[in-house]
Amino acid sequence: MPIHQAVILAIVQGLTEFLPISSSAHLALAPWLLGWKDQGLTFDIALHFGTLSAVLIYFFKDWVQIIGQAFGWRGGADAQLRMSPKLLWTIAAATLPIGILGLLFKDAAETTLRSPWVIGTMLILVGLLMLWAEKFSRREKGIGRMTFADAMTIGFAQALAIIPGTSRSGITITAGLFRHIDREAAARFSFLLSTPAIGAAALLAFKDLHEAGGVPSAEIPSFITGIVVSALTGSLVIGLLLKYLRSHSLRFFVAYRIIFGILVLALAFFRR
Repeated sequence: MPIHQAVILAIVQGLTEFLPISSSAHLALAPWLLGWKDQGLTFDIALHFGTLSAVLIYFFKDWVQIIGQAFGWRGGADAQLRMSPKLLWTIAAATLPIGILGLLFKDAAETTLRSPWVIGTMLILVGLLMLWAEKFSRREKGIGRMTFADAMTIGFAQALAIIPGTSRSGITITAGLFRHIDREAAARFSFLLSTPAIGAAALLAFKDLHEAGGVPSAEIPSFITGIVVSALTGSLVIGLLLKYLRSHSLRFFVAYRIIFGILVLALAFFRR
């Protein structure tokens, strides 16, 4: 893969993995729209490791506090996390739905569901669901006041992200709003919850790559580029999105999803 193509796809991944607009939709459609070959397993793994690096870098202090509290430590600078000392076990339980459904429907998500018709439809439907959540939510709870039921609701919502076009962050933030969690806290929990899921997906993909013979020497430059660029882009986007959601609604992303979804469906119709 040419380096410029690796850079573009890594930036797309870093932007869209954490914004509520669906990374799978953009990564599936970018080669289709630009006439490029599918990036293949090796580069997909690089992007997995890049986005995993992004959440680990940005939330490093949070994870230290979350893990420490789970084993009895009472320190930590974040007051919201101190109010939820069992958060590690809550995140582990809420990760189970996507783990189970991901294993059951992995092949379908990578083949039959990776269709412009499915992607376009999910972009629009989840966008409308986000709009409804914005109107419905009282947005009165932070992470410290989240219940186990709140976390499991978001966890089951995350499982829907195996359908391309859904958006992991989009559907989980939406679920958080329906549970009356404020926007920034919903996004923060969404990113924390995504960490084990992204990590597991990266490890499974790496196992597949190892069984296929490892990273071909010709693809090492694009592999490294994909990891570094998606990690840096993703870390920047996480910070900007959390700051944005402190004072702004999701309506911009709703509009983007609906317009993009209509465009995808129109292109799919005319390029049949």
